[in-house]
Amino acid sequence: MKYGIHGVNLNTCGYPDAAARLGRAAEAAGFESLWVADHVVLPDPPVPGRPMAPDMRLLDPVVALTYLAAHTSRIRLGTGVIILPQRQALVLAKQLASLDVLSNGRLIFGLGVGWCEPEMRSVGAPFKERGRVSDDYLAAMRAVWTQPEPAYQGPYVSFNGCRALSSLSIGEGRELSVKYREMVIIGILAFRGRKEGVIAHMRRAIDHGATKRELLEAIQSAAVPGGGPAFSTGAQALMELDRSGAFK
Repeated sequence: MKYGIHGVNLNTCGYPDAAARLGRAAEAAGFESLWVADHVVLPDPPVPGRPMAPDMRLLDPVVALTYLAAHTSRIRLGTGVIILPQRQALVLAKQLASLDVLSNGRLIFGLGVGWCEPEMRSVGAPFKERGRVSDDYLAAMRAVWTQPEPAYQGPYVSFNGCRALSSLSIGEGRELSVKYREMVIIGILAFRGRKEGVIAHMRRAIDHGATKRELLEAIQSAAVPGGGPAFSTGAQALMELDRSGAFK
């Protein structure tokens, strides 16, 4: 098991001296990774069930990790997660690749599709299309990271005849990215009480290596403290899959 620290761009960690001290202390203590959250803006008033204060101190994830990279030398640096459909695909690809270079390959790129409709509306991102946008953006980013002469044609991103000089190590590959994406969607659907959708996406996550424990954690991440409707919906879906032999 590997241990990391999440939220290192929030609240007190949003101050430079505190962030630098935390990064150095975590590395000295043997933690494997530091993780940042992502919200461009926070809704005011908060969305029900997601009681984040609108004035919470929350730094940009890529900027925060770049700062932490400069104050550490070994600990890995993760986005947990960047809300992909709110970004511009090639700009983000360049930023992440630059961070990976400056940190000597320590970046872990985690992405999500987002849950906060007011936030997406404020930045002009299509909330109902966020899954499709994320798929397209990720494919475009992989193209610019891996192809010697990058070119991509998709519904939301298209380019050719250009270079970004922004290579990035892809790490554990597509199986991990699909599994993680499915678990993010599971959390969103559980939060909305859509059991059949939860089951369908759980099956796909299982096909890409998700365990029962990981699926339970995906449900718990969507639930308010003490459980609530999201946990009930997700738990029912998980039990149905377990009875059907999906984990054998």
